[in-house]
Amino acid sequence: MKSLGIHHVSSLVADIRVSFKFYHKVLGMKLLMKTVNQDDYTMYHLFFADEQGRPGTEFTVFQINTFKKNVFGTNAIDRTVFSVKSEKALHYWLERFNVNNVEHCGIEDYGDTKIIRFEDPDGMPLALSIASQVEGDFAPNHDSDVPLDYAIIGIHSVHLRVRYPDATETILVGWFHFERLALLTNEPFPVTVLRNHHSDYQHEVHLIEDDTNPVEDQGIGGIHHLALYVEDYADLIAINNKLIEKNFRNSGLHPREFFDAIYFREPNGLLFEVSAKIKKVPLSISADEIDDVPLYLPDFLQNKREGIEKELCKIDKFRYEAE
Repeated sequence: MKSLGIHHVSSLVADIRVSFKFYHKVLGMKLLMKTVNQDDYTMYHLFFADEQGRPGTEFTVFQINTFKKNVFGTNAIDRTVFSVKSEKALHYWLERFNVNNVEHCGIEDYGDTKIIRFEDPDGMPLALSIASQVEGDFAPNHDSDVPLDYAIIGIHSVHLRVRYPDATETILVGWFHFERLALLTNEPFPVTVLRNHHSDYQHEVHLIEDDTNPVEDQGIGGIHHLALYVEDYADLIAINNKLIEKNFRNSGLHPREFFDAIYFREPNGLLFEVSAKIKKVPLSISADEIDDVPLYLPDFLQNKREGIEKELCKIDKFRYEAE
């Protein structure tokens, strides 16, 4: 079995219109698709990525239809970090964040590199850091006003805040070909850094050992799940067999239009998805406003389009009246 690191990260937001402006216009990421959550058709789902919509660059947002905010805590997918190519790029982003009134912590030392921690409009923790490998088959969004030399090229890492990091590390190392890279002891909590070397992105997972804070209460501004990436369907079957053998809570195989997936809870209760290679390339959209983007539905939902669109309109009306 071959694991290729991180496939995507999926998060929870209050309003796709606000998120579109932030991720597409401020961060300069490509909008691939406006669709719905295939398990809850009343939730919008936006996909952002690089120019080619490749796994390893995808960040998705679900519009959660409550007003419940995320409450910080442990046993959580704590932060998504995006890659840029240089420290010079970090200085560019510092200026851009200031111009766009983005909350950030400036350029900080983090391990043996630099990082800018910042928040999206829902208070979701994000960051930028320098890619460990800056030469590769990268394809940043050409339609953005962010210069290509400074653009986001993909996902750098995901920070997991957990009570029992050894248990999560066992899964990531034993099943998904991550290797221990470093132990950071000068952070508020010890951080174990793991890296997967099987793609240009050299994805990392940082395990923050936090047995002090209460467990996160997930809501708007939280990260819903982390998707890991395997080579093909046979690899998914191998993971499925491991989950059955270890008696992990899991969804079984789920066919999605673009890829097949399995969902499971790892030992600290975090939701992991395992996705195989994309079956077909997603759409790529150019639009200045999210309302101008057509709603894409997979083939199995086309016969429900009218009802889905009506329900989404009702939810939109309710949300804006509530505001």
